[in-house]
Amino acid sequence: MSLSPFVATYDRLPVTLPIFPLRGAIVMPGSNLPLNIFEPRYLNMVSDALATHHMIGMIQPGPATANASDLCQTGCAGRITQFSETRDGCIEIVLSGVCRYDIVEELPTTRGYRLVRPDWSRFRDDYSDYEGRLHGEQDLLIDTLKRYCAAKGLETDWTALEHLSMVSLLNSLSMALPLSEQDKQALLETVEPTERLYAFTALLDSELQTPGPVTRH
Repeated sequence: MSLSPFVATYDRLPVTLPIFPLRGAIVMPGSNLPLNIFEPRYLNMVSDALATHHMIGMIQPGPATANASDLCQTGCAGRITQFSETRDGCIEIVLSGVCRYDIVEELPTTRGYRLVRPDWSRFRDDYSDYEGRLHGEQDLLIDTLKRYCAAKGLETDWTALEHLSMVSLLNSLSMALPLSEQDKQALLETVEPTERLYAFTALLDSELQTPGPVTRH
């Protein structure tokens, strides 16, 4: 992954991380997630992050049937790369994915938002150049995506997609397509890019093979 010079090196990733639980939303390394922040606790979170390491951990809540405070075990930390205040007291930010993490423990905080101690070690390779590992797999991804978009009636700028690296394209699609929160979480947790590619194309193929609802007359 090509990193901005402003991104902390792996050995300088923070030992504590404020988290933003948001169902159905993930950020992947090297991809951008725009967010509109308006709750006071999350305004505090952004303010504190900007005063320190500029990083926030996106994470999905646990399954809907679980305790409301439950979280998935794995998320991805992003760096605040754009920041804008609005007249109605909100903050618009762009979070650029840096590295995934597993939660070790949750820590007490007096600022309203939740704070964890992350373990980055399983995803150390998020700092590596994955592109070579997907060499020769572009046709698989593009062909599957074209069939999916045609079936779903999704308009796509194929020319723009051709200029993205395979890893960037795969990560961006994992975030942007209307997949279930469980499927997005499964893609987030795949360590190797080839594993993510095969899981991603299998998910799209599965949706293409699922018959639509039966209309009764």
